Amino acid sequence: MNLITNMEPFLSKLKEKRIILASNSPRRQELLRGLELDFVVKVNPVDETVPTDLPAEYAAAYLSKLKAENYPDTLAENEILITADTVVSINGRILGKPNSEKEAFEMIRSLSGTTHTVMTAVTIKDHKRSVTLEDETKVTLRFLDEEEIWHYVRQYRPFDKAGAYGIQEWIGFVGVTSIEGSYFTVMGFPQHLVYQQLKRW
Repeated sequence: MNLITNMEPFLSKLKEKRIILASNSPRRQELLRGLELDFVVKVNPVDETVPTDLPAEYAAAYLSKLKAENYPDTLAENEILITADTVVSINGRILGKPNSEKEAFEMIRSLSGTTHTVMTAVTIKDHKRSVTLEDETKVTLRFLDEEEIWHYVRQYRPFDKAGAYGIQEWIGFVGVTSIEGSYFTVMGFPQHLVYQQLKRW
């Protein structure tokens, strides 16, 4: 008996829903697509300044909720909105997206030879409810010399990435020695949590 015929995506019950991903990140788009979902991308920029008195471990959830709350359109009954944010921190200090090569270099140098925290939060919202999911991963980088850091910054231009690096790029291949938690959380989208939540939706 062939059990593979007529296979449908596992989340096929959501096929009548219009899923909106409020993120320009190609990595998040790729990872959401990996859940066998169709979606549209619609982004509403918000001020991503984190309050100075907010502990680093709450920053990703704060920003993810902020993006969902500031979505400009009223959600229809068949729409599901997904927002996300990723925060890199070390010793309680948040490393945002770098504004220059020098800032990117300094961020990576501060992470070199240490273990840091990557927290990603995802908010899933429809017309009557909203849920925010959080996931944390510890990442250890070996000591990187200045030549390696400058090579990465100048070749890969990581100005759209929290902490100035992408684990799925060259620096992750040559520099990451261990992770404790989900690799995809470091990429910016904890698929396992999103999947479990959408199954319940």
